[in-house]
Amino acid sequence: KSKEFLPPNISISQYPNILVIIDSIQTLWSEDIEGSPGSISQVKGCTQKLVEFAKKNGVVIVLIGQINKEGEIAGPMMLSHMVDCVLFLEGERFTELRLLRGLKNRFGPTDETGVFRMTDKGMIEVENPSELFLGEKGKTGDKGEVGSVIVSAMEGTRPMLVEIQALVTQSAIPIPRRVVLGLDYNRVMLLIAVLQKVLHLPLYNQEIIVKVSGGLKVSEPAADLGIALAIVSSFKNKSIKSKTCVFGEVGLLGEIRRVNGEEKRTKEAKKLGFLNVLSSGNTSSLQGAVGVLEK
Repeated sequence: KSKEFLPPNISISQYPNILVIIDSIQTLWSEDIEGSPGSISQVKGCTQKLVEFAKKNGVVIVLIGQINKEGEIAGPMMLSHMVDCVLFLEGERFTELRLLRGLKNRFGPTDETGVFRMTDKGMIEVENPSELFLGEKGKTGDKGEVGSVIVSAMEGTRPMLVEIQALVTQSAIPIPRRVVLGLDYNRVMLLIAVLQKVLHLPLYNQEIIVKVSGGLKVSEPAADLGIALAIVSSFKNKSIKSKTCVFGEVGLLGEIRRVNGEEKRTKEAKKLGFLNVLSSGNTSSLQGAVGVLEK
């Protein structure tokens, strides 16, 4: 019944466009359901009552739920099946960047990503995420830097230019360290093995640190070429040619493979002033790709 969820003397008919926000679903409890607040039975039971209330009265309800250490919805996964849309808001503690991703949507796409900045006035939409992630490089970019490569990555259907940095230095310990931030660790290890095999680089005694600038996490294969070139650039102490953007998947034999959305990626790079775009369209192997390094 509506009186269970609305304050006294307020009816749904008075507010036909009412929006209900529950923060958080783990704090709700019902006397009709066994268990303490936050338990599986309470979360499922209260959510079911709210779903019935929303459908009966035509009300939009936003449930805010907690996540566990693994980044998944806390409580039963059944909760994600009960709702129409699941949105995941993620961000790092020490950066102002916030990403809003759609993990489930019964009435629309799930491949869209919203980019926001957390300010003292709340979250503000970032109209051009590439400029945020590139920083000053997005404004100048005339001079390449050792160990720095600009990559065109896709967040949903939106292309974004990000900077991948690598630092390769002689190790003073028997087992060199491998540090990866913002990228898939196993994928970076695979690319290091490919570089050693295909380009014959002695990386076995080198400490290698790879990261994505700006706090963004990139997991798609299109970043492979940028990661590989950043490592080679730092190892050989040679910068990438100015105004160059790269993307492409690297195979185990050192070949460069096509990735989705190549036209969108190229268009975004040229819009921001990057004249040279290196991808599978103009290079087929790592041997040819290293040609973008300054002599």
